[in-house]
Amino acid sequence: MYAVIETGGKQYRVQEGDVVTVEKLCADAGSKIEFDKVLVLGEGTDIKVGAPYIDGVKVFGNVIENGKGKKVIIFKYKAKKDYRKKQGHRQPYTMVEITGIGTDKPAKKAVAPKEEIAPVIAEETKEVKTAKTPSIKAMKKDELIAFAKENNIVIDEKATKPVIIEAIEAALKE
Repeated sequence: MYAVIETGGKQYRVQEGDVVTVEKLCADAGSKIEFDKVLVLGEGTDIKVGAPYIDGVKVFGNVIENGKGKKVIIFKYKAKKDYRKKQGHRQPYTMVEITGIGTDKPAKKAVAPKEEIAPVIAEETKEVKTAKTPSIKAMKKDELIAFAKENNIVIDEKATKPVIIEAIEAALKE
């Protein structure tokens, strides 16, 4: 079954399981959203068309992420007048996964990207705990220094990022 929905002044043909990039919506990543402006609902020859919308039908989805699109360059130029103006624009968007048409279905469990489980040894109790930590290689230098301080790992704060990463990885393996 498919539906045609309207959001952000545009129309989208969606099916259950589709991932659609729409104009920016006021919703956080991971939240549920419902589209009540359904123009067409159908499957095969059984099609309902609204005037302008179908009453009582909603399309449900989960917000995957909010972001910005590719940069578009606007360059204005007037010959022989020494006038040049360069401007860039990145259009904000919201990526939505359609979970149901008419009725909402439970969402699949999402796995947070770039996360791994690393053993953290507490010196006071000498126990091994598992904690969710972001990938060490994806961290910035100041985040690495803070991570090392939280886990009581001795590092040189003035060292380069690769040296700090090696020191943290060596300490976590022990």
